[in-house]
Amino acid sequence: MQHRQEIDRHRSVVVELPLGDGDGDGGCATFDLEKAVCSHGLFMMAPNRWDSLSKTLERPLHLSENINDDDHEQSVLVQINQPSDSPHSLLLRVFGTASLSTIHQRSLLGQVRRMVRLSVEENKRVKQFQEICGEAKDRGLGRVFRSPTLFEDMVKCMLLCNCQWSRTLSMAEALCELQLELNCPSSAASFPDPDNQNQLKGVTFKSEHFTPRTPAGKESRKRAGAYGCSRKLLERLTEVEEIIDIGKPGVTVTPAFSVGEEVLKKSNLCRDTTEVCDVGTSAPFNLDPSEDRKLSSFNQLGNFPSPKELASLDESFLAKRCGLGYRAGRIIKLAKGIVEGSIQLKELEEACSNPSLSDYDKMAEQLREIDGFGPFTCANVLMCLGYYHVIPTDSETIRHLKQVHARTSTIQNVQRDVENIYGKYAPFQFLAYWSEVWHFYEERFGKLSEMPHSEYKLITAANMRRKRNGKCKKLKITSAEKLGV
Repeated sequence: MQHRQEIDRHRSVVVELPLGDGDGDGGCATFDLEKAVCSHGLFMMAPNRWDSLSKTLERPLHLSENINDDDHEQSVLVQINQPSDSPHSLLLRVFGTASLSTIHQRSLLGQVRRMVRLSVEENKRVKQFQEICGEAKDRGLGRVFRSPTLFEDMVKCMLLCNCQWSRTLSMAEALCELQLELNCPSSAASFPDPDNQNQLKGVTFKSEHFTPRTPAGKESRKRAGAYGCSRKLLERLTEVEEIIDIGKPGVTVTPAFSVGEEVLKKSNLCRDTTEVCDVGTSAPFNLDPSEDRKLSSFNQLGNFPSPKELASLDESFLAKRCGLGYRAGRIIKLAKGIVEGSIQLKELEEACSNPSLSDYDKMAEQLREIDGFGPFTCANVLMCLGYYHVIPTDSETIRHLKQVHARTSTIQNVQRDVENIYGKYAPFQFLAYWSEVWHFYEERFGKLSEMPHSEYKLITAANMRRKRNGKCKKLKITSAEKLGV
């Protein structure tokens, strides 16, 4: 059974996000939404949804960026596009409401800016990198897509570790499905309380329904059976051999797992938006029924869970529900640390607003104090924060160096090898490396922005074997680099 959340696409608001003229902002005049979004595997992970035909990004966003605000638990479906007749602006179409408060507009615009890295500092770095790497400029590369919040980036970087890409995609999707189930309890089932023997009389759960639907990752050899369940809460937890007679006196059906009342409140996904302020720069937009497209995958998915929504979950439940395995405990610890205030994401992000190479080790040390944040995860998170001089290395890096640079690296020396190859692009080693990797992917699979969603899972090492007549070119050094610019 699919849990569907109906979105009113005939009632929406359009908010404009100007990109600037490119003179004083580091080159926004050349900004391309398709290239900015389809630049990293994060764009393929739920709840992001790229439409290759309309060249739009669609996903839910929180109405507030502040996790302490009640509005943070409320989400709206947003569609982002760059009109061909007005390329110097992005248009955000917010569905399900006829107006937005100024505060909510600012919050949504801020999240979009973060995803596609629209800031004066980021624009300058794109320009500087493209001056060093001519091919990146020719291909419009230099921006790396990320999530609307640092928390989402951190969790997704954890999902990248020790498993195949197909499973990473599945875990992200399951987390978004869970978010919808938690916020719309009417779409999920109620479950007997295992601690209440009166409720469990005559009831037997069929354990065989707890079967993995996510591909087994590498850690299966470490903790066999620690993860893996059906994606749908209803299918997994309500298969009973006998039906509870809820009409009997004293019998009450309650959730089997303690998630906290606050987490189970219905969010804005489940009700109409009624409280609004000044519209500001937004304008009502009514869809022509003839132009109304088929509802997107957001009808089956929720937003990415917030720290509050995850902090109260039972570890065993989360591990089984979303196929997270050992990651479940680490994600819950991260969420609790944020909710309780011991982990200050806002301070961390502000400290990285203008990344300095001298601050990298300090930032990495802070992240390493978080359970589950090893070198690879830390390097990925710091890349999301704008530190481009360190390349997160793993088996995919080793494969790439072997196929493109004829280097036989090991996990022990791969960091040295990438520095030898990409050090000339400092302080943008990662951007040079990733531009090369992305180009390799597109030579193998075709333009990734046009890849069907069902094929995202095919981007695996086993499918990376070079085509007979195809080669991946190394990035060329421009004259500017030779002059030491």
